[in-house]
Amino acid sequence: MSDIPIKKLVVQIEEIFHEGGPRAEKPLKRGAVLAVVENPFAGRYVEEIAGFMEDLKPVGLTMARKLLEAMGGDASEIEAYGKGAIVGGAGELEHGALWHNPGGYAMRELLGDTKAIVPSTKKVGGPGARIDIPVAHVNAAYVRSHFDAIEVGINDSPRANEIVLVLAMTTGSRIHARVGGLAAKDIKGEDGLR
Repeated sequence: MSDIPIKKLVVQIEEIFHEGGPRAEKPLKRGAVLAVVENPFAGRYVEEIAGFMEDLKPVGLTMARKLLEAMGGDASEIEAYGKGAIVGGAGELEHGALWHNPGGYAMRELLGDTKAIVPSTKKVGGPGARIDIPVAHVNAAYVRSHFDAIEVGINDSPRANEIVLVLAMTTGSRIHARVGGLAAKDIKGEDGLR
């Protein structure tokens, strides 16, 4: 398998100015890109599925480029990221796990030398299913101000034989983050955690 055709691309961008507190000088941007692809394993159990990760790499790069462009095009502005997948009903949760590598590495390739793991989630669902995509700081997973999630979904996807792949990015912390913990300005960047 190679050259996975994308059935549909959806880009979602939010600009958040405040959440009841003072208006931010610069709004927080939160964005996601969703791609609908056919699940080649739908409706049957296949033991060896890992090769599909390699096939998904170009899809990941296409999605990451599309999202970064929608977020303004400047990789240095992206402070948090995440990924996820919704597998249609004829598939299994493990088919969503195939997105871990290609989704994460696509964003890492565009964003440069990021250190932190790309948080992820997955589920099985039908058309219109929604999923919360966790996001965390790109260089230090313990930066509490950047713990967030972006809810996404597509009204007619995934159908039983499809997978909705998701990438998410933000330009900063939650708009009124004030619960302490490691601050982004104090990141050491040694281990992806602190």
